[in-house]
Amino acid sequence: MEVQELFILLFPTICEGISCSCRIKFLYFRLMSRNYKFHNKEGLYFVSFATVYWLDVFTRQIYFDVLVKSIDYCRAKKGMELYAYCFMPNHIHLIFRSSNNDPSGLIRDFKSHTAKKVIETIENHSHESRREWLLEMFSSSGKDKSNISKYQFWQHHNKPIELWSVAVIKQKTDYIHNNPVVSGFVTNPIDWKYSSARNYQDDHTVLEIDDTGFIG
Repeated sequence: MEVQELFILLFPTICEGISCSCRIKFLYFRLMSRNYKFHNKEGLYFVSFATVYWLDVFTRQIYFDVLVKSIDYCRAKKGMELYAYCFMPNHIHLIFRSSNNDPSGLIRDFKSHTAKKVIETIENHSHESRREWLLEMFSSSGKDKSNISKYQFWQHHNKPIELWSVAVIKQKTDYIHNNPVVSGFVTNPIDWKYSSARNYQDDHTVLEIDDTGFIG
């Protein structure tokens, strides 16, 4: 089937006056948008989300502490099953499942809570030399967005990818653990403090995760 025929079949009410190239772009992003959604509420997912403008916010212990405490709370109270993670200076990777069958709501609440708490911590940190600049950047990103009252901390998309096999789970887990190595921060994944690479070596001192025995 030609692209034009497919476009008209899927979107008959908006095909008038749109060029073939625009139709291709629209169809591509529409399909990609569908791919990045939590379709299976019981599924195991790989998600990634970054700070606005990819700002290196997580450069201090107190900011990482917000993420750790929030994950602990989500595991204890909100049905998060966490199987792999990595906290980088400007983004986060997780492999998780929602035992309450609400992965979208779980990540939404996690992002909302951590955004509020990290911004509060920045505002109250007297030794944060970048405080005014960071707040200005959060404010700038939130301007003209109806769902943002003052500051935007996280980028909106999470790019959830359902993990359907042990091989795919292992591939994504290796990707997460090698993030700090690829970025040049460490030479060995277990040397990055905020990574489940340490948990996979039986070091659960920073953040506990759920039993990964099913991976093999």
